[in-house]
Amino acid sequence: MRKNRRLFAGAGAVVTAAAIALSGVMAASAAPAGPRAAVSGTEHFQAMSTSATAAPKVIASGVFTQAGVDHEGSHNTGTFVFPNGTITVKHSPGTGTQTVNPKTCLLQVNLHGTYKLLGGTGAYKGITGSGTYKLSILGIGAKSGGKCSRTKPPVAFQQLIQASGPVTL
Repeated sequence: MRKNRRLFAGAGAVVTAAAIALSGVMAASAAPAGPRAAVSGTEHFQAMSTSATAAPKVIASGVFTQAGVDHEGSHNTGTFVFPNGTITVKHSPGTGTQTVNPKTCLLQVNLHGTYKLLGGTGAYKGITGSGTYKLSILGIGAKSGGKCSRTKPPVAFQQLIQASGPVTL
């Protein structure tokens, strides 16, 4: 019987501790949300596509982690669209090499440049940052009349963009 009392006393202590912890969690979650503190660090963006005509998928990791798509706009400005908001990105045109083999229609692009985050919406409202990127494209262009076509989508395409830099959110 003495062992049972110790078990019940121990169980009672665990239940009491759990109740105290739970009430603290409930109180914290019920507290009104104030302005959040800014978080800074390095953010990595990786965009990948196997289609020259579809928006690349984007994975962001670092200060925040999220998956989305990259909608390229005009004047080297695009928008990363995530489920909980968007980020507008302006990038330099990039420098590097671009080659097309006129016989095989093999396209190779390797560029690097800089980008700047112009702002955001939703969870990314107020985001600032900048950094560097690397772009790599490997593709095989379609042929028309025995020559590489500039108007038809490539028959094979792979694009990878890797970017990183400091952000404040």
